[in-house]
Amino acid sequence: MAAVAAKFKVLQDMGVEVLSVSVDSHFVHKMWQDYELSKMADGGVPFPMLSDSSGNIGKVYGVYDEDAGVEMRGRFIIDPDGVVQAIEILTPPVGRNVNELIRQIKAFQHVRKTKGEEATPSGWQPGKPTLKPGPDLVGKVWEEWKVESAF
Repeated sequence: MAAVAAKFKVLQDMGVEVLSVSVDSHFVHKMWQDYELSKMADGGVPFPMLSDSSGNIGKVYGVYDEDAGVEMRGRFIIDPDGVVQAIEILTPPVGRNVNELIRQIKAFQHVRKTKGEEATPSGWQPGKPTLKPGPDLVGKVWEEWKVESAF
């Protein structure tokens, strides 16, 4: 969460709304904010930290472990129409990559802007080549996209 907080302005500038959800109470969130996050990110976490004490939100997104009463760490990219475009679920020992999150959001925004007429290959960055899906591309992706062109 501190890494997302550090990039929050970038995400805001991209038109992204950030929410944090956990089974922890708002009291635990306050302690976490006051004693940890505020020391890790200047000013702490600037986005809402929501309590899902019943696990209902976690159940909908498939991250709630009912036996343990906890939620796995998940990241969901939801488009302006409310459609989940990407899901990443990691076990606690492995952290998420905020730069990859930003790259993926830019890619989804590009695809949305082009109304699906362009696709972003693996590792795509803004300004790099895209693919134009269609019958003419079938069997010729290798001609249009080189792995090194994305990096």
